[in-house]
Amino acid sequence: MKRLRSGAHLRAMLFGLFIAGSASSAVALTFTPGETPKGLRFISVGGEFLYGENLAEFTQLVNQINATVVTFNSPGGSPVTAMELGRLIRILNLATYQPRTLECSSACALAFFGGTTRVSDPGAIGVHKSSFANPSSMNIEDAVSQVQYLTGLTISYMTEMGVDPALLQLSLQYEKDDIRYLSGSEMTSYHVTTPWPTDDQTVTTQNVPVPQAAPAQTPDYPPSSTSALGSTTPQLSAQFAIPLAKTGKVRHPEGSEFLRSEPTQAAAKIGKVDNGDPVSILNVYDRWYYVNVKGRTGYLHHNWVKVDQFISMPFNNRYIQIASFDNFPETQAYIQKSSMRLTAYYATNHWFAVTLTGTYPAKRAAEALKVMKSNGSIPDDAFMTVGNTYVGKACCE
Repeated sequence: MKRLRSGAHLRAMLFGLFIAGSASSAVALTFTPGETPKGLRFISVGGEFLYGENLAEFTQLVNQINATVVTFNSPGGSPVTAMELGRLIRILNLATYQPRTLECSSACALAFFGGTTRVSDPGAIGVHKSSFANPSSMNIEDAVSQVQYLTGLTISYMTEMGVDPALLQLSLQYEKDDIRYLSGSEMTSYHVTTPWPTDDQTVTTQNVPVPQAAPAQTPDYPPSSTSALGSTTPQLSAQFAIPLAKTGKVRHPEGSEFLRSEPTQAAAKIGKVDNGDPVSILNVYDRWYYVNVKGRTGYLHHNWVKVDQFISMPFNNRYIQIASFDNFPETQAYIQKSSMRLTAYYATNHWFAVTLTGTYPAKRAAEALKVMKSNGSIPDDAFMTVGNTYVGKACCE
């Protein structure tokens, strides 16, 4: 089988922002608490993002010192771990601040994107093309597959965090040994940074996400949360109101998932649950449900629960999603310009997902995705999904 023999050979196959591997000598993440003279409590994240790293210590430290801001001193590492920390930062409603005196480049930028408020000195955030730690051991097919998968995850994550995915294009011009540090105007134009709150909009965090003014809660259960996306979350009109999720079934592409002790993928595993297991939804978080499955309570991500109160389709079928937008007019315009039959769904993250009309058995969906990408009829970042976060149809078959 053909191998990639050189760095130049491999780089020709890759695009993206962040290094997809770490050297064996990498130093694992450290979390150091601090406090400014004015009493602002923060956590400094240092070291490299290693794949599979347990982030429970970060959550514990946030709760212990009641931190409100996160800063970084990291050269990067695993983008998967960086995105996991970024989502955790968002769930905990923390701001991120990056001074130029500290390093935040490569995958570290992904973690920075998690801040509900993001402030950075010019030149403090660095980006570059992606690469692998050991390219000589990879064949072309594996490299392409890995890059496509990682790029899809990264684009979805950046969109979720309110950062313009067009930033990926800028990174194409720079190798990892020639990092491009973003100017202040670039950070603004790509939505890497956000306005800092005024004095009457102090950034705060709680031991659990902030409760909604919602129905009375059962005292034994953690309170529900409002969206942790703050001002970056689009507000849906009454036309796209999201019904209260009450019941459903586990539905995961791999057939099973684990209940978690906290609303983060880094939390301890309580027990395995399988596809089709009935789920009672006790409370709703921004991206997590607090559930009871066969007598055990814990957290499941929105992605892995088929909610009975949402749109229904055959349990084992898949959607092919080709685009997403944070507003309905842009969604409508995209569909009206397309020559294909498309449908838009509003989702639990308050965005609109555009899919090919209808759903397909998993194998057929995978084959269609491959063929349509190869002939250019759908975008390269289109993907197959179970659509558990789809609430209902918005338009426009």
